[in-house]
Amino acid sequence: MITLSKFTLITYDLDHMLPDPFSHLSATACRTIDMQKGDVLFRQNQITSGLYRVVSGCVTLQRTGLGGDTLTLHRAVSGGLFAEASIFSAIYHCDAICTEAGSVIKIAKADVVATMQSNPAFSEGFTRLLAVQVQQYRAHIELLAIPSANERILAAVHAGYFDATVTELATRINLTHEACYRALRVLCDEGHMIRVGRGKYMLS
Repeated sequence: MITLSKFTLITYDLDHMLPDPFSHLSATACRTIDMQKGDVLFRQNQITSGLYRVVSGCVTLQRTGLGGDTLTLHRAVSGGLFAEASIFSAIYHCDAICTEAGSVIKIAKADVVATMQSNPAFSEGFTRLLAVQVQQYRAHIELLAIPSANERILAAVHAGYFDATVTELATRINLTHEACYRALRVLCDEGHMIRVGRGKYMLS
């Protein structure tokens, strides 16, 4: 079930609102959706209808495993795109949940597909964008493969993963929050990190 606070149809100056290659799309391909914390943009296994760009706030992409554990796949903040692969998929493969109130631009799947077929510049640009994402996902898989919780957290912090809560960091790197807190304490004891507040840490 989708729960959204409201949405407003807006005509965009795409050259300023969206990065290339999306400036090739017609203005009617996009709409803005205002979100409140807890709103759901789409659910896992829902039929795909478009991709998104965060204007403000934060959207977290989550997947629930067979054991019931929640894994954070991606955290999209202002300027970030997400659900690009949905253009080539019949269903979404995760949940998109607003974790910080704001707004997103939804880019209609049908318009993207039609423009890819008619506009070579857009098609090439969109392919390049997806290629960059593949590189990012590979780097993420390599990070998850680090067996030591301490080393995995340190690598994640260096990669910019720790921009929210400890619990969210834990879900992003496939650790329990208890293991994450223990590793953070060890990293502080060893002088790699400094605790600067409740649930807040920084590299030393």
